[in-house]
Amino acid sequence: MFNFLRPSGGAQVQRINAKDAVAQVAAGELTLIDVRDGMELRASGKAVGALHVPMMSLKMKCDPSSPECLKELSLEKPVALYCASGGRSHGAAQMLAQMGYQTVYNLGGLYDWHAAGGAIERA
Repeated sequence: MFNFLRPSGGAQVQRINAKDAVAQVAAGELTLIDVRDGMELRASGKAVGALHVPMMSLKMKCDPSSPECLKELSLEKPVALYCASGGRSHGAAQMLAQMGYQTVYNLGGLYDWHAAGGAIERA
């Protein structure tokens, strides 16, 4: 049922240390993407500075060949993704790597961001 979360190919995604992610986002060196759905966002907020791209919209909003690709994204700028626990964000990160993003990380969950000192805003 969720085969779209398991892209084929050998795209490798690394885990990023949450403290490093917080510092890199603050410095403008890393784009942060929240792949949780809207209900989750409303319940717990999102990382300050994160783009909200629900898993179901990922292909449309992040694929450089899509006319709806977000202008904030670049294949060259490092990207880190998170969800609630790290499972969905890992699959989403693999998809971005296969789309041609050069440096893609899995941050894990929103809790990891917050535990590392990252601020959360209400959505």
